[in-house]
Amino acid sequence: MRLERIALNVADPDAMAHWYTSHLGMQIVRHIPTPNATYFLADSARMSVIEIYRNPAAPVPDYAAFSPLALHLAFSTSDMEADIARLVAAGATHVAPIDVTPAGDRLTFLRDPWQIAIQLAQRKTPLLQPAS
Repeated sequence: MRLERIALNVADPDAMAHWYTSHLGMQIVRHIPTPNATYFLADSARMSVIEIYRNPAAPVPDYAAFSPLALHLAFSTSDMEADIARLVAAGATHVAPIDVTPAGDRLTFLRDPWQIAIQLAQRKTPLLQPAS
């Protein structure tokens, strides 16, 4: 089996989809424009998908109350400092210092404008290699 996506119930999927496509390089691969909009967003390599939607049948979680260690979306970066500065200028909040792991990876946390934790990961060795 292959993981298809992870889904997040959010208060404003339209605004969040716009921010993620504008600032995180995500691409809308499917949009269901109902009153409770749903977006399927693929990463720039089209290797992973997140679904963001608003479903009033369930409460929107208080993402600000979740520790970034409990829930975060991780994005790879090749220029940690530039991406932090760019995302903060776009409305994110930098919430943790850059940490260097024993393996030599550089990691940090931000929060998007809706308080969902975003991790930037500058890996010494990528987790996945593109299929050949």
